[in-house]
Order: sequence, then C-alpha cells, then structure tokens
Amino acid sequence: MAKRKTAAMIVSRLTLQEEGIQPRILAIRNLRVLLDRDLAILYEVKAIALRQQVRRNPKRFPKDFVFELRETEIDALVSQNVIPSRQSLGGAKPLAFTEQGVAMLSSVLSSDRAIEANLVIMRTFVNMRKSLAGHEELMGYLKDMALTQNLHTEQIEEISEKLNWILNPPLTDAPRRKIGYPAGA
Repeated sequence: MAKRKTAAMIVSRLTLQEEGIQPRILAIRNLRVLLDRDLAILYEVKAIALRQQVRRNPKRFPKDFVFELRETEIDALVSQNVIPSRQSLGGAKPLAFTEQGVAMLSSVLSSDRAIEANLVIMRTFVNMRKSLAGHEELMGYLKDMALTQNLHTEQIEEISEKLNWILNPPLTDAPRRKIGYPAGA
C-alpha cells in the first residue's frame, strides 16, 4: 500500500532547507528557539508525540534546552501571527527548543527524516551565528566611528569658539591703556 502524503508532509519537504527553517527560528527570552509544532512538521511527526518524547526523557532536556512558553509569550506570538490562534495549540502550551534542545531531539527521534531535518536545522543555527558575528563586528566599527565623530564635533566646536572670539573680541567699557611710546619723549 502506498504511503499517503499529508499536507504537513508536503510542506515539510518544501521547508527542509535553510531558507524554510530560518523564518521559523524565533527569539524568545533572549534565546533563538524553534517551537515544537514547527519541529513536528519538519520531522514529520505529530507535535503531541514530540512533546511526549521530551516528557519521557527529562534528563535529556533540561530547562536551558527546552522550556514551556508562558501565557504572555503565547499571547505575543498569536498577536504577531506566528501562531494563528490559541485554538491551534490543541490546549497544550508550546515547547520552545534551543539549539541544544534540537540537537538532543536527534537522540530520541531516530528516523531518517529526523536525522536529515536535524542536520539542516543545525546548519541553519550555525549560519545564523556566523551572520550575527559579522553584524557584531560591523556594529563595533560603527560605534568606533560614532566616538570619532563625537570627538571631532567637540574639537570643531572648540575651534569655532576661538575663531569667534578672535573675530569678535569681547567689548569692555573700561578705558584701554594706550600701546606704544608716548609722543615727545
């Protein structure tokens, strides 16, 4: 009997490239994470089965590898259209997997599809880190330029003040002492 392809399987085949995974990586709690529902699509498993594996293997998934989203975080994702609605979650709070959590998933999900998806996800995380490192270098350069510009602005203001003083000396009402030799001396 031929295996019937579901819509999720077709979508996962299309998204199993870095370009399809990168938009799914979110920044939550200052961490780059993938939600369980997105991983389930990529691994071609049900989200509930993925969550079940995490709960069955708590030693493999400490809090810094995977965490459950808070209500406020879920509301923020719904308002940003990352999640269509709270009903799409099926009553369960989504799990967010860090890069290390995704790597650990490969030890509990051993299908060929899971291995293939895991490799692409890991490469995506690495490429994102490289890209961010390049941006950090650029930000450092821009900060240096801003400091130099501030220094130059201060120096220009100082020169301008001195030139202004020379061209427009302060006026005083006090009589000035005459300069030179007295006449007839």
